[in-house]
Amino acid sequence: MITLWYGILAFMLTTYIVLDGRNFGVGILHWIVARDQNERRQVIAAIGPLWSWHEVWLVGTGGVMVMAFPRLMAASFSGCYLALMLILWCLLLRGISIEVGGHMSDRLWQQFWDAVFVFSNVLLAVLFGAALGNVGRGVPLNTEGTFYLPFFTDFGIRGNVGLLDWYTVPVALFGVLTLTAHGATYLTMKTVGLVHERSVKLARRLWIAVIPAFVIITILTWFVRPELLAGIAVRPVTWATMAIGIAGAYALINGFRYQREYQALLGSTFVLFGILMTGAAALFPVVLFSTTDANLRLTAADCAAPDYSLGIAAAWWFPALILAVCYLVIIQRHYSGKVNVSKDNQGLY
Repeated sequence: MITLWYGILAFMLTTYIVLDGRNFGVGILHWIVARDQNERRQVIAAIGPLWSWHEVWLVGTGGVMVMAFPRLMAASFSGCYLALMLILWCLLLRGISIEVGGHMSDRLWQQFWDAVFVFSNVLLAVLFGAALGNVGRGVPLNTEGTFYLPFFTDFGIRGNVGLLDWYTVPVALFGVLTLTAHGATYLTMKTVGLVHERSVKLARRLWIAVIPAFVIITILTWFVRPELLAGIAVRPVTWATMAIGIAGAYALINGFRYQREYQALLGSTFVLFGILMTGAAALFPVVLFSTTDANLRLTAADCAAPDYSLGIAAAWWFPALILAVCYLVIIQRHYSGKVNVSKDNQGLY
């Protein structure tokens, strides 16, 4: 049951990053693919109806963590308090900028909220990337299973480390690059005209840049946490998740080659899904390594709720998942196709 709920937690968080990550990428590219206000409104409209729905998966991830792994939630939320507050503020500012940016037909007002929109999405991509880097590297756990992470200390990877160091910074930058490529791929499917043309060029170039970046991050991870790569070799489930990522890469390449935009987006989605789920599977059963003591770590069993509670929760979670997936399919179909922004309507949706 613990293994099942670990997989559910990884699935929920991965789904959020894949779905909302494309919105991060769109926000990062906001000033690059759109050169005037009408083009920027087209970019906003591409994610406008869906951004808040994607955040439901993040809320669901928090709920799963509270229910299934309360000790992990308590340790990680208190230890990463500064980073979590930044994530919360960035999510708030992103939503505010989308909602109010088009309320006034004033150039200064719109440019200000465009800047807030770009900045919040860049910082969100950095923070989530750094968070994944911290999971791989480890945190300064003490014997009570708690820790505290400042933003940085001496930029080392051992001892009392901070959120940022020479390993987590490259991982964060890799996250920004990958999510930007993912967002550009999404824009190729949703936009028209010059925005579409710029998005296609950027998506191809960014995904080419992801390849050497992925190799570098893999080498760094092997040096920092060789247990993760060893876990990939011995766990059959990681072979399945790697196959998903490889299939996604094949679909992505063919999508760009034959100008099949929807296929390219599916490929991009499965590449991200495969990478993240492979990392989660390789990590199990550990949920947090320690940088202060190699023998000290938190496992899923250490953090899990009683089996009886997990069993009852499973009876509720699977019907809820079916409802969530059905709603996702319905809403995606409702807003499928290219965006259409009316020139005489200042509303961003």
